[in-house]
Amino acid sequence: MKKNSIWISLLGAHFAFSQTTATPKIKSNLEVMDVKSGKRQVILTAGWLLESPNWSKDGKFFVINSKGALEKISAKGESLGVITTDFANRCNNAHGISYDGKTVFFSYNDARVGLNNNSRIFKVPIEGGTPLLLTEKAPSFWHSVSRSGKNILYTAQRNGEWDIYKLPTAAGDEIRLTSTPGLEDSPAYGHDSKLIYFNSNRTGRMQLYRMKPDGTEQEQLTDDEFDNRSAHPSPDGKWLVYIAYLEDQKGKYPLGKEMKLRLLNLKTKQIKDLTEPFSGGQGTLNVPCWSSDSRRIVFVTYKVE
Repeated sequence: MKKNSIWISLLGAHFAFSQTTATPKIKSNLEVMDVKSGKRQVILTAGWLLESPNWSKDGKFFVINSKGALEKISAKGESLGVITTDFANRCNNAHGISYDGKTVFFSYNDARVGLNNNSRIFKVPIEGGTPLLLTEKAPSFWHSVSRSGKNILYTAQRNGEWDIYKLPTAAGDEIRLTSTPGLEDSPAYGHDSKLIYFNSNRTGRMQLYRMKPDGTEQEQLTDDEFDNRSAHPSPDGKWLVYIAYLEDQKGKYPLGKEMKLRLLNLKTKQIKDLTEPFSGGQGTLNVPCWSSDSRRIVFVTYKVE
């Protein structure tokens, strides 16, 4: 039987695996939800993998990973073309927009540094252009930018360990913020950049944590039966939306597994479900996903056949 390749998401990168069965069909639904009412609207359906939508600062479009490119999608679900990234034509699902709306940070599977574990972080004007390299070392996966734009947060593997790092966007050396054994991932600055939210399986099951910008005062936020990850604080600082796999995924980010979106009140620490279980993956909610008014989120659901 002819071998095919199936692309899946794992730690922000795309990896191809050979298999002897037919490549599964993937349907992606780009959805918007009003967080208060729970009302959901599918604005775009595609017969391929769409991942990690960002909301533009003016609310007029989304930036989403589609076939290795950063594509702009209007609020009505219409393609507005791709953001030109020159040589970087294998962008993975780790990208986001600066607070002033002028810059896109993204991770690119850069074959110039090897065929595997080759993701590095770049930035480019929102209008497109030639990307500027930020991280020399690989693998590095972008996750968040500070409100001032002076620092980015990312997950990186160094010496076999996955940890969270900070890097000045102008110039400077990367700063390691976590050192606990296990997978430390998906760091996100809070609304005022005074806290960093992240997920870790340091206790055996993936749970949510937060810490100071220098990596101190690490505090666990969730402790339940779910596999919790990809936490994103709202711009008004009141909420934390995140994905909860129903089953322990052992540190992986498989596509087509059951998950739900949950909402944590940062003042009361109460948690509630935003959705019923659905088929999702890392690309569901991997990057900043809130509208600027903190009323809506954007995410992707999948159907794998």
